[in-house]
Amino acid sequence: MDNAGQFLQFLRPGGIPTALLIFGIAWLLVQLVHRTAQGLGNRLVDRRLLIHQIATLVRFLLFIGAFAASIPVVFALTNEMMLALGGTIAVTVGFALKDLAASMIAGIILLVDRPFQVGDRITFDGIYGEIQSIGLRSVRLVTLDDNVVTIPNNKFLNDVVSSGNAGELNMLIQMDFFIGSDQDLPTAKRIVKEAITTSTYAYLDKPWVVLVNSVIHEQYFALRLRAKVYVMDVRFEKALETDVTERVVEAFREAGIQPPAMLYRETVPRPAA
Repeated sequence: MDNAGQFLQFLRPGGIPTALLIFGIAWLLVQLVHRTAQGLGNRLVDRRLLIHQIATLVRFLLFIGAFAASIPVVFALTNEMMLALGGTIAVTVGFALKDLAASMIAGIILLVDRPFQVGDRITFDGIYGEIQSIGLRSVRLVTLDDNVVTIPNNKFLNDVVSSGNAGELNMLIQMDFFIGSDQDLPTAKRIVKEAITTSTYAYLDKPWVVLVNSVIHEQYFALRLRAKVYVMDVRFEKALETDVTERVVEAFREAGIQPPAMLYRETVPRPAA
């Protein structure tokens, strides 16, 4: 009761509407920054990720500024208050909001350390998608089937996260094609090379390659042709895969190149001695 009485002693009820107004203005500004970033990103495609990263930082500053501006409006920040309630408030609020505080601090660490950025394609805890936003409390990730996954910021400090493009528009894409081990390998390799180098979504300023090795695919001996090529924009990841796959499959069919299958060898009886 003593602590509660001290708390109410320094509270300014008349400042609560002003504090709510400050947060309301901050929220409107955050929405304006978000929409402006979306519009600029669509027009300046080559700067899209940088624009979203700057917008994320601005949103952080707006929320932190609103919080800092509201404190003196709601509380009478005298020396007596700081001495009387500093420890109590720190312990009480810290215990009640420890998870929120941890996520907020983790969000700042994510912005400084930059293991990933807005617009990156990442894999985290088995979930793959694009970072939509990095907020004060959580990161929003959009999967390729358009689901929005919300992950608390502090989760990223203790678990492994993999970034596919690390802040760049282009990203390495890997596609596997399997053919029978008795098929025409040179022709198959040429077809895959032509498909990836003529795709409108391929970014050929970076190295590309078609690798071949022998594997067991679905219990069959097979030759695997692994195409590695960069997509020009991470948004076209699936478009590149679809474009290349369709043309490879059609060219394989026209060339008579068959998928892996069980091979039977005829055995010729050895003449009797």
